[in-house]
Amino acid sequence: MSVGSTELAIRAVVFDLDGVLIQSEEVWDTVREQFTHERGGRYDEEIQRAMMGMSSTEWSRYLHDTAGVPDGPEEINAEVVRRMLRAYEDELPLIGGAQDVVRRLAEDFTLAVASSSNRPLIDAVLREAELEQYFDATVSSEEVAHGKPAPDVYLEAARRLGVEPARCTAIEDSHGGIRSAKAAGMRVIAIPNPSYPPDAESLAQADATLDSLAGLTREKILSDGLSST
Repeated sequence: MSVGSTELAIRAVVFDLDGVLIQSEEVWDTVREQFTHERGGRYDEEIQRAMMGMSSTEWSRYLHDTAGVPDGPEEINAEVVRRMLRAYEDELPLIGGAQDVVRRLAEDFTLAVASSSNRPLIDAVLREAELEQYFDATVSSEEVAHGKPAPDVYLEAARRLGVEPARCTAIEDSHGGIRSAKAAGMRVIAIPNPSYPPDAESLAQADATLDSLAGLTREKILSDGLSST
């Protein structure tokens, strides 16, 4: 397929948030680890990796059921979100060039966010980064039945945009996110998180792999058979 025909097909770009626009996985990890240890639970690499991509409903229950946090899932979720908001108020960990990339792509595509973050966190990040106006839809996985790697959050983003999933390109960094967007029927450009890289099997499902967000251009989104750069 030529770039011209792909241009007719791809109408929207759907961004993950954590690990794509903000370097927040480390913040999530620190906050949940500290909270879990304070409550006498277990937190290790297995726990951390299992929660990546989970919705707030899923990871808060996971911390209760599997990590041994005695608080109920609703209390766990509320306290972790409070701590995350405080961390973002102290310093918003925007990935370099994120604002420029969003503004540039908004000139050619309809944009959305499909994130595992809670609604208050999504709204806070986009507001503080002054990017709210560039997104026609934002979806938290707490607003759908299942978190990533299920396709729900990406399907809902496409529905809110009024764009068929096949005409969307998703930008992802994690194993669960890549699988989620592919299951929704979207093309996927992976920008692997260096601290928490996706496994090889998940990464192989991506239609393209980039080294950094700075390499995400209109031409990359519109070209088939993208190679790693």
